Amino acid sequence: MLRIMKKEIDPEGSKVLFGEPVSEHCFGAHWKVHSGDWRVEGEWITGRNRENRPGMMFLRGDFPGDVLVDFEARTVPPSSHDINVMWNGSWDGMKNERGTAYVAGLEGWWEGKVGIEKSPEYKLTAGTPLFDFNPGRIYRIQTGSIGGHCFIFVDGGLALEMTDPDPIDSNRFTKVGFEAYCSHIQVRSVRVLAVAWRPLEMKYAAEF
Repeated sequence: MLRIMKKEIDPEGSKVLFGEPVSEHCFGAHWKVHSGDWRVEGEWITGRNRENRPGMMFLRGDFPGDVLVDFEARTVPPSSHDINVMWNGSWDGMKNERGTAYVAGLEGWWEGKVGIEKSPEYKLTAGTPLFDFNPGRIYRIQTGSIGGHCFIFVDGGLALEMTDPDPIDSNRFTKVGFEAYCSHIQVRSVRVLAVAWRPLEMKYAAEF
């Protein structure tokens, strides 16, 4: 179980919307590259992007509603930053860039932060430099949102959460994808889940 403020999330009880293992066939059938260099290398999907802008790939399918993206990822040294994932997303074909989306990442935001932001205006952003990131280490990342209550767990521990007072319309914006921002990253074991959760009462016990 994963706990955020007043909610308990059950990943194992959540319906799997996507969970195909990495292969050349799966990559061609289910993923669309928008920018950067993305390819299959063994059990990993590898993304390379040397530019100071997002190098992005999206799943071709649509995933409406509250979702959780569960995957393993690492940077490929000497690359040392920016493992980024998005959901409740869209692609702006006119501007050739990401449109509306929630974005979460490890070791990003130029100063090595765990963060969550809302594209494309980026007026809603939260970040902390307190996560001890190690380049090349494999991390299990579980991130998503429930009615605009966004969260990112790393190896089972809550790294960051934030609440959006104006949640993205998750039935209108339905794309899930990954981003390499001037980084070289790998992802595998990607699952998109329809979040199963229950309300959780939280209160203090008197201490004095």
